Amino acid sequence: MSTTTASPERENDRSIAALTMLGHGLFHYFEMAIPILLVVWIDSFPTGVEVAGLIVAIGFAPIGIAALPGGMLSDRYGPGVVLLGSIAGMSLGFGALALAPSIYGVGLALAVWGLFAGVYHPAGMSLISTGAASRGTIFAYHGMAGNLGTALGPFVAATLLLVFEWRVVAGLLALPGVAAFMYGLSIDFDPTAAVDEPAEAAADERDETPLIMRGRELLHSLFPIVLAIVVFDGLFYRGVTAYLPRILRELSAMPALTITDALVGVNVGDYIFVGLLVVGIAGQWVGGTLSDRIAVETGLTGGFALLGLFSLLFVPVAGIGFAPLLLVSALLGFFLFFVQPMYQVAVAVHTPAATRGLSYGVTYLGEFGIGALGIALGGVLLGSYSTRSFFVVIAGFAFLATFLAVLLGVKSRRS
Repeated sequence: MSTTTASPERENDRSIAALTMLGHGLFHYFEMAIPILLVVWIDSFPTGVEVAGLIVAIGFAPIGIAALPGGMLSDRYGPGVVLLGSIAGMSLGFGALALAPSIYGVGLALAVWGLFAGVYHPAGMSLISTGAASRGTIFAYHGMAGNLGTALGPFVAATLLLVFEWRVVAGLLALPGVAAFMYGLSIDFDPTAAVDEPAEAAADERDETPLIMRGRELLHSLFPIVLAIVVFDGLFYRGVTAYLPRILRELSAMPALTITDALVGVNVGDYIFVGLLVVGIAGQWVGGTLSDRIAVETGLTGGFALLGLFSLLFVPVAGIGFAPLLLVSALLGFFLFFVQPMYQVAVAVHTPAATRGLSYGVTYLGEFGIGALGIALGGVLLGSYSTRSFFVVIAGFAFLATFLAVLLGVKSRRS
C-alpha cells in the first residue's frame, strides 16, 4: 500500500494561496461593506451625496498612497511580514469606524484602514508572482477569495444592519480579521520558489539595485501601458462599486418586489449587489485560468470591451424589468472581475522579477489611489446629473482601457 504526498512545490503553492487568499478576502470584505455603510452615513450625518462621496474618496486614497511604499517594503523585508501587518492593521482601522463621531471621523477612520489595506496588494501580488509555480491558477484562486470577501462584506453588513446600529456593525465586521491574523501566523512558505535564481541572489539583487535604476527598468518596459490600463480599471471599479447599491435601490424595477412587514429594512437592491459580486467569483476564475492559456493582452481587450458595452446597456436594460436587471447586473459583475487577474498577470509578464514589488506598488497606487477619484466623480455625476450620465462616463473608462490593451498587444508582439 503506497501513499502519495504533495511535492514541495505544490505545498509551497498551497501555503502562498492560503495566506494571500486570507488577505485578499479580508481586503474586499472590508472594502465592499463600505458602500452599504455609505448609504447609512448619508442618512445619518447632515451631508449630501456629493460631500459624503468626496470624504469617502479621501478616506480611500491612502490605499493607493500606501501601495508604493508597501511594494518597496515587500521587496526589502519580504512579503510575509507585510501581509500579516496589513491584515492586523485593516482589522484595527475598520474597527475604529465604530468610534467615528461625524462624517469627517468616518473619513479619518477609513484613511487609517486604507493605509494598512494599501500595502496588501503589492505584497500579495509580488508573493504569488515570485513564489507560486502555478502563477495563473493561484491568481485565479486569489481572485476568487477576493470575490468571496467582496460578496460577504455587503451581505454581512446589510444583514447586521437589520439588527444593530451601524457603529456596532462596524465593530463586529472587524472581528474576522483578528481571527485571520492569528491563523496567518502559522503559515510558512518560500517567497522566491518560482524565481530562477536562488532566493539569496534574488534578495541581493533587490537590495543592491538602486531604486532609481529599478524605476528606469520599469519605464523602459511595457509597464507604463499596463499601468494606464490599471488606472482606468480603478476609476471604473471604484465608481461602480461605491454607488451601485444606491443606484439599485432607486431603480424603477425595485418596487416589483414588495417586502412584507416582517422583513422591514431589507432592501432587495443590496442583495442584488451581493449577487453581482458572487457572479464575479466566476469572472475571476475564468480570467485567471485563461491567463495561463491565452495572451493576457487578448483577454484584456475582450474583457474591457464587454465591460464598457454592458455599462452602456445597464440603465436601458434595467428599465425593461426585474429579470433583465438581474441579467445585466450578472454580466457587469462577471466582466468587472474577469479583467483583474488578467492585468495582474500582465504586470508579471511585462516587468523584471527584481522590480516586482515596486511594480505592483505602482500598479495599486494607480488602481486605488487615482482610482479613488472615481468615487468623487461618481458622487458629482449622481448628485448633479443622472444615473445614465454616470454609466456613460464609466463606460468611457472601460473603452479607453480596451484601446490601451490593443496597443499593449501590438507592442508586445513587436518587442
